[in-house]
Amino acid sequence: MIEKPLILITNDDSVKAPGIRALIRYIRPFGRVVVVAPDRPQSGTAHALTIAHPLRLELLAKETDYEEYSCNGTPADCVKLAFKIVMRRRPDFLFSGINHGSNASINIIYSGTMAAVLEGALAGVPSVGFSLNNYSQKANFNPSEKFIKTIASTVIKNGLPLGVCLNVNIPDVPEDEIKGIKICRQAEGTWQEDFDEREDPYGREYYWMKGVYVKIGNGQDTDQWAMENNFVAIVPVQFDLTATHAIETLRNQF
Repeated sequence: MIEKPLILITNDDSVKAPGIRALIRYIRPFGRVVVVAPDRPQSGTAHALTIAHPLRLELLAKETDYEEYSCNGTPADCVKLAFKIVMRRRPDFLFSGINHGSNASINIIYSGTMAAVLEGALAGVPSVGFSLNNYSQKANFNPSEKFIKTIASTVIKNGLPLGVCLNVNIPDVPEDEIKGIKICRQAEGTWQEDFDEREDPYGREYYWMKGVYVKIGNGQDTDQWAMENNFVAIVPVQFDLTATHAIETLRNQF
């Protein structure tokens, strides 16, 4: 009898978010699933870790080939706790999402969804993050099912190169309008931030961050272009941040 693969599912929108509930449904047929996800929204926490207060786990469900926990920490905390405490081992695969909103282009830097994926890759676990280009809690994830299952089954069958994980962004259109899957590079872009300055009833100033994403360039080989043209965009990502192209220049300078 072939043992089913052990799969960790997490996210940054919280264990109750519609996106992770959809991902759980899509992935459960592939193996033994353990869910460890934040107990509240953790969007924008990137790769933050909790060191100032205790971490706690709460068992929410336990069935054959399925366990589900909430955690009061960040997505990266969830992965570390899953490996060391819940499973007592590294899983065979890690899937994160489905994020409510795009993680294409520079968004990956801030993404808790992708931080969990990078944490998995750091441990040598083939890991994939899924995001739908719709920020609403009422987003329709059904059109993504076929593509997520295709990507998940391919990774489970073939694995991934060591140190590489996948950032998958799905356009928010009906399934019959999705043209296919495209392997891409990360688009160049930036956020132009601003702050809404306000005053509370006690006369103290406070601020709400706001911003607009600005695309730089429009190469047809980028994840941003692929999504805008109704392709599922896959960007292979690595955690080695070395700017190798600058090494020789800097050696000559120093």
